[in-house]
Amino acid sequence: MSENRIYNFSAGPSMLPLPVLQRASAELCNYNNTGMSVMEMSHRSKPYEEIITSAEALLREVMGIPDTYTVLFLQGGATGQFAGVPLNMMTKNGKADYIVTGQFSQKAYEEAQKYGKANIAGSSKAQNFTYIPAQEELTLDPEADYVHICENNTIYGSKWPYLPNTGDVPLVADQSSCILSEPIDVTRYGVIYAGAQKNLAPAGVTVVTIRNDLIGTPQKGTPTVLSYETQAKSGSMYNTPPSYSIYMIKLVLEYIKDMGGLSVLAEQNRAKAAKLYAAIDASKLFTNTIRQDCRSIMNVTFSTGNEELDAKFCKEAAAAGLASLKGHRAVGGMRASIYNAMPSEGVDALIDFMARFEKENA
Repeated sequence: MSENRIYNFSAGPSMLPLPVLQRASAELCNYNNTGMSVMEMSHRSKPYEEIITSAEALLREVMGIPDTYTVLFLQGGATGQFAGVPLNMMTKNGKADYIVTGQFSQKAYEEAQKYGKANIAGSSKAQNFTYIPAQEELTLDPEADYVHICENNTIYGSKWPYLPNTGDVPLVADQSSCILSEPIDVTRYGVIYAGAQKNLAPAGVTVVTIRNDLIGTPQKGTPTVLSYETQAKSGSMYNTPPSYSIYMIKLVLEYIKDMGGLSVLAEQNRAKAAKLYAAIDASKLFTNTIRQDCRSIMNVTFSTGNEELDAKFCKEAAAAGLASLKGHRAVGGMRASIYNAMPSEGVDALIDFMARFEKENA
């Protein structure tokens, strides 16, 4: 890579496309001849109004979000939406189904129990989250207010290979670590939410896309800042939004649009993941425990099976310019997060290093 940059495999905050960073750098002190930085700009000003309006329009275009959905730019991360979703949506029958396939869906389930009856409709916890339950393994309540999934599991490295059939019950998906990685049919979801720090922008903004008829009135006592109704009516401007992160979303989306959109990104992402998994599967030292049809194309986990050797791998990889490969503490081993901004050359460099390490340590 240029600019003396390393390959950053962090799960988040993650790499951003270099052209986006360069553009943000050029505009940092004087955005569009305003004489000020975006981060100094009033969120009520006309220049900033153009930024947030453009960011939403681009997101709708790139993701194919129809007018029947509202886009919100919020704060609090996906974790904030663990509460925001039940507070706004567990309002008819006071219950919801959660399918637990990793740590974040587990946390979302635990948070939802504070606001109504959260049911575990399916789980792969007994097998250490190494797969996604099939449709026939799910026990869905037709009277649930919604069904919640975490579509890509950042920590364990699994991804839903299908979307569950929830009938008339809205599907709510945490897409924090897979949003913008491939084309999707937004109309199959009731709500999509995502923290920005994987594929969208720097940390600080959370994007919520919600079908208009689901906005409704939140539960009594809902903090105003978490109310979808209030935020929708105010155009995400009830309070000062995370203005610079929203500006960065705009730049990222312009970059994605210019490169050909999500179909092009999906092809690149699948190719990167395929060659990394192929290297792991061919290795006698490294293993991946996720069932093959459920493997994530964003977060690839692997291990030598030896904690000391895993630690040596991460240390030597960092010295070779391959950063943040240490796996999450709940799993151990290694994790290569190969989000949109990770170039194919970075994956090639990792594969080459893995081969050298195996030869020297097998």
